[in-house]
Amino acid sequence: MASIDIRPTTRRRMSVGAWYVVAVGLIALIVFTADWDTMKSQFANGEIAKALWPDIVVIAMWNTIWYTLVSFVVGTVFATLLALMKMSSGPPKWFAIGFIELFRGLPALVTIMACMYVIPIAFNGTKIPGGSVGAGLVALIVVTSAYGSEIIRAGIEAVPKGQREAASSLGMPASTTNLWVVLPQAFRIVLPPLTNEFVTLLKDTSLLYVAGTTIATRELTSFSRSWLTYYGNATPLVLGALCYLIITIPLTYLVSRMEKKFAVKK
Repeated sequence: MASIDIRPTTRRRMSVGAWYVVAVGLIALIVFTADWDTMKSQFANGEIAKALWPDIVVIAMWNTIWYTLVSFVVGTVFATLLALMKMSSGPPKWFAIGFIELFRGLPALVTIMACMYVIPIAFNGTKIPGGSVGAGLVALIVVTSAYGSEIIRAGIEAVPKGQREAASSLGMPASTTNLWVVLPQAFRIVLPPLTNEFVTLLKDTSLLYVAGTTIATRELTSFSRSWLTYYGNATPLVLGALCYLIITIPLTYLVSRMEKKFAVKK
């Protein structure tokens, strides 16, 4: 019996069609088997949602954005210094390498707990200003600077050497060249990965719950967890997840647009 020869394009269409059939089947299974009344009461309770409004936005969502911005801006400044130190020679280079490898290797949660508990023990009760939130922000700044330094270093190395040579031929000092010629171009190159780092940092603010927060300083995860426990209902968790998506989806779309724009120019 002769075998049927199927063209590659036809095979791909059949494969895609099979995935659509599976997806439709799963959606139909969920639609017809789920207990929608229970799901509505447990995950979309209108009364609980009204009780959390507007605090979930004006307190929790605002704190999440504020903590992320502070950690990202300050962390990026230190990341730039670390990147330049790593590309230098002598003790600054080895300090930068040790710092970067240490805090890239440690989980962010461990770094937060170290800022909360290890520093006061090691330095005779000395605490980081700002209480638990201040300690958590310092930890996020440290983590951001360690990861961001490698991104920025890659951007600096991607700047054509001709740019430095042209600046040097004009008599421009190396420090001025780095500040006004190299770094602006490097940041333009690494803007998409830095935005990705911002999104990751936004989600890492959820780890601040281990430091302990007050009602006024809760971020989205702490806020949602506390009301989840209070009501015994998952609606606060769903609302918190929606708030995260409201922030992260536009940012990831922005990253995608920037990557396409820069790819075309290359």
